[in-house]
Amino acid sequence: MGIRGLMSFVEDHSNEFFTGLKLRDTKIVIDGYALFHRLCFTSNLELRRGGDYDSFADVVQNFFESLFACNICPYVILDGGCDISDKKLATIKDRAREKIQTAHSLSVGGSGYVCPLLIREVFIQVLIKLRVPFVQCFSEADRDIMTLANHWNCPVLSSDSDFCIFDLKTGFCPLNSFQWRNMNTIKGTRNYIPAKCFSLDAFCHHFSNMNKDLLPLFAVLCGNDHINLPIMETFLSKARLPLGATSSKGRRHHRVLGLLNWLSHFANPTEALDNVLKCLPKKDRENVKELLCCSMEEYQQSQVKLHDFFQYGTYVCPDALHLGLPEWVLVALAKGQLSPFISDALVLKRTILHTQVENMQQPNAHRLSRPIRQIIYGLLLNASPRLEKTSGNALPSRPLAFSEVERINKNIKTSIVDAVELPKDHSDLSKLTELSLRRRQMLLLETLKVKQTVLEPIPASLKLPIAVSCYWLQHTDSKAKLHHLQSLLLAMLVGPLMTIINSPGKGELQEDGAKMLYEEFQRVKAQTRLGTRLDLDTAHVFCQWQSCLQMGLYLNQLLSTPLPEPDLTRLYSGSLVHGLCQQLLASTSVESLLSMCPEAKQLYEHLFNATRSYAPAEIFLPKGKSNSKKKRQKKQDTSCSKNRERTTAHSKCWYEGSNRFGLLMVENLEEHSEASDVE
Repeated sequence: MGIRGLMSFVEDHSNEFFTGLKLRDTKIVIDGYALFHRLCFTSNLELRRGGDYDSFADVVQNFFESLFACNICPYVILDGGCDISDKKLATIKDRAREKIQTAHSLSVGGSGYVCPLLIREVFIQVLIKLRVPFVQCFSEADRDIMTLANHWNCPVLSSDSDFCIFDLKTGFCPLNSFQWRNMNTIKGTRNYIPAKCFSLDAFCHHFSNMNKDLLPLFAVLCGNDHINLPIMETFLSKARLPLGATSSKGRRHHRVLGLLNWLSHFANPTEALDNVLKCLPKKDRENVKELLCCSMEEYQQSQVKLHDFFQYGTYVCPDALHLGLPEWVLVALAKGQLSPFISDALVLKRTILHTQVENMQQPNAHRLSRPIRQIIYGLLLNASPRLEKTSGNALPSRPLAFSEVERINKNIKTSIVDAVELPKDHSDLSKLTELSLRRRQMLLLETLKVKQTVLEPIPASLKLPIAVSCYWLQHTDSKAKLHHLQSLLLAMLVGPLMTIINSPGKGELQEDGAKMLYEEFQRVKAQTRLGTRLDLDTAHVFCQWQSCLQMGLYLNQLLSTPLPEPDLTRLYSGSLVHGLCQQLLASTSVESLLSMCPEAKQLYEHLFNATRSYAPAEIFLPKGKSNSKKKRQKKQDTSCSKNRERTTAHSKCWYEGSNRFGLLMVENLEEHSEASDVE
């Protein structure tokens, strides 16, 4: 949620409202959403080129290792999908618009913070790797966090101002004063993390010992993410709120001060609410009262018992149970094995497509992955009869319709997208997990338009990224060039290189070659970060690829991972991929780059051979031959497809072309080009 102006207000009074802590030997309940945003935005990470997921993963690992060193047991709670009531939709849309403006600023060299697209998935993978207990709530997690922390009598770590309102037994530690990078020691043996803890008692004492029960009413009157009634301005203008001390933060702090001083005169929420309603027109009072009371309930204890989940693995959410969703879906959502994107599509028949740092003059990058989403929507169509009554987004005349909030130019638009009707054996969500591995894999690969035989030489951990890359190359809206493909595939070698380096028993020459190539990649990455110019067209192409990968991941998860989930922390690094693009465009060739590590070269050849068979023929041609005769485009496409298949089957030898892209060509490329020209 979040209350406008409250966090900066209490921080301005840090000495009065906070006490110092030496945090150690305790459980701590962590707001996962707040944490991964904080770590992403305060660690000097690359944000303009799609994210350096390896660097982010290292930061997350360092954070939790600091906690472990102080014997602090973290429990991470992640938000789920949007609330069933959809009461936060206006706020979500406002933030989507803000994100577009920030992404545009970043794209033209300005400042701002936009999370890379797959940051949440990377965060979860690191939690799993480190065995940090976590749960993904069915919707917003704030109340569940408060209830769990009070059950365990331990502090909450977040940056959400709503935790200044919740009555927490052990208090709330803001992330911006949680000094995990400055771990200290007591008597040379016991580590602790310096932190500050918000004191609700001190806060209420500052306002004439006001009743704590008045704070939820303060929150909804001040305006949070769930309520922002224009009619409240009528109350604020008539109430003649006392302002108290002069605030340096302008009108927002004046409102916080005025409301708190005004509320402190009332004994309880009922008395205060009656006085609020007196300031409103009689015709509005009942509706406003109902809305305010409903919003105040958001600060009461949750019915969800997360301690049962962490102790027994059972997650029971009354709202979710009421919808009649399949048991396996509820379990997968709680374990983070399905994304909130899936629950939004299930419950609301509406999804939010997050804007990346892309070319705002082009259609948004998610357009490329729409066919994958249509299959996802098709699988979710018949989840539960009760959902039809819940969702108000689907049009009665279009039962297959889902809505997507997406970027159009520099604004947002809600687009209607039809699900793909699937065969009957795929249309019952409750029985989807009962399908054989072969059937689920077939549906995934048919969606990505990839033949299983193409993936056979590919290592298991890279099968899904390569399948997604084949889909990306085939799409008519993809403007991918050869150097884009080469850069992506080279970056995929980072994980295997680290495996070689860290595996005992490998030959010395093998390890040395892997180390040399890995260090070269790190040099390219560092050099790119020093530069300031962003190639927008290249950025857009990779945003399209990330969107395809994201939706490919979600579909793979929904089908219970017929292909292994890739290690995202070592799959894509924006700085590396963009830097490799620049090098390949300048003079470097793939062959010369990989000459130092034969194992990496062999793997790269497998990856390239698989994707090459799905790439448009023109990306392999020298620049002058890439413009073919448009009048006979269909015939040429057919001919090119046949020639590519023949090329894939018979050629293994690569060489460098003379053009400046450092092209990798096949032996019979000239024959292939001539066939294209004849057509």
